[in-house]
Amino acid sequence: MDIDADRLGAFMGKMLGDFGAAANAALIKVGDRLGLYKVLAAQGPMTSQQLAAASGTSERCVREWLSAQAASGYVEYEPATAKFSMLPEQAMVFADEDSPYFMGAVGDMMSALMLDEPKISDAFRTGKGVGWNERSECLFCGTARFFRTTYKHQLVQEWLPALDDVVSKLERGAKVADIGCGHGISTVFMAKAFPNSRFFGFDAHPGSIDAARGSAMREGLSEQVSFAVATAKTVPANGYDLVCFFDCLHDMGDPVGALRYVRETMAGDGTCMLVEPFANDRLENNFTPVGRLFYAASTMVCTPASMAQEVGLALGAQAGEARLREGGNARRFYRDSGARRKRRLI
Repeated sequence: MDIDADRLGAFMGKMLGDFGAAANAALIKVGDRLGLYKVLAAQGPMTSQQLAAASGTSERCVREWLSAQAASGYVEYEPATAKFSMLPEQAMVFADEDSPYFMGAVGDMMSALMLDEPKISDAFRTGKGVGWNERSECLFCGTARFFRTTYKHQLVQEWLPALDDVVSKLERGAKVADIGCGHGISTVFMAKAFPNSRFFGFDAHPGSIDAARGSAMREGLSEQVSFAVATAKTVPANGYDLVCFFDCLHDMGDPVGALRYVRETMAGDGTCMLVEPFANDRLENNFTPVGRLFYAASTMVCTPASMAQEVGLALGAQAGEARLREGGNARRFYRDSGARRKRRLI
């Protein structure tokens, strides 16, 4: 074999960068769990002693954490004062949960992927898949927080207004089914925006439905919103004016059957909205930072989840527009969570 030394050196440099990013995913979870980012963003610049005192943590541990964060470019360091701080842009990503760029949930999701690796490796051998009901609890919480960012800033403001006549129906009073609702983040956002409408959230995972009910209760929406355990093909028909699938259709074993069944649950003039991770149709056109992330998530979560169900079509999180068009004639949306790009499909 002929080895190109320059190419090898460049590849090793890339691997060091990737390895460092992977190792720091755990530190993101530490900073998020202990509130270190929020304290530093609110009170910085601070020394490690000051941050430890303000957050009720060990100074020696905090010092090492801060050093790793500064080396990663996640926080700033001033040698003259030995103080750390956060730029506004860094704070938007790690310290502000209402920011449109918040990514503090990354640590939870990465932890879940590593914890569940033995199950996924076994699925590679057997082809039986791994259902959501078999996953680590932190995956559910992390997924809810990760998608909350986009739902908070785009669902009511952009996606729903882009659908013909849907907002006017919601303002007057409509019936909405949120299928695969998880912790009910999307359901609650819609309910708060349209108090005259009635919302029904459905998910196959009982623990998620319990969490969704708790969220609705805390928001004072228990009379307007209800949640029930159900799959996409067992949702009760109720003449829904709007049926939503947010980032979940590709996880289903029989997405084609789910979309066909939706027609039976809707009003005659109802609308089906599908939100899926953006992907190009050709594999090589998805070799991007967004594609890299979603292919990894799809390998560890989405594809094995579908394989564990009936049919097991296993669309994957990067199915692409052409593949999804085969699944029915619903009105659909694509979302690029990185560039916030959206494409309307009829």
